[in-house]
Amino acid sequence: EVQLVESGGGLVQPGGSLRLSCVASGFTLRNYAMNWVRQAPGKGLEWVSGISSGGSTIYAGSVKGRFTISRDNAKNTLYLQMNSLNPEDTAVYYCAKGQRWEALAGGPRGQGTQVTVSS
Repeated sequence: EVQLVESGGGLVQPGGSLRLSCVASGFTLRNYAMNWVRQAPGKGLEWVSGISSGGSTIYAGSVKGRFTISRDNAKNTLYLQMNSLNPEDTAVYYCAKGQRWEALAGGPRGQGTQVTVSS
């Protein structure tokens, strides 16, 4: 059974940083593309970043240069380092297994972790 468990969210001031983690079980994370998606209050699901099975990374324009996606194969864990956070980054963040289209179409994902950027 595929399970994804996110953690690391919280309340942070503008300009601050957070690192999100996603522990995967039921499959070997390095063999699949993985993504981070987010959903802000009252808005639809937004793709944030992805990493291929080969390790290539890609980012949405709104987070490029501020966020970094990575994985630890030994821990079967996906990460999202978020720097220079701003209020527009406030959302529930989910890790999702598969290609970007799968992530946006409701594919396997965790329960989410809340990130709130506010002074």
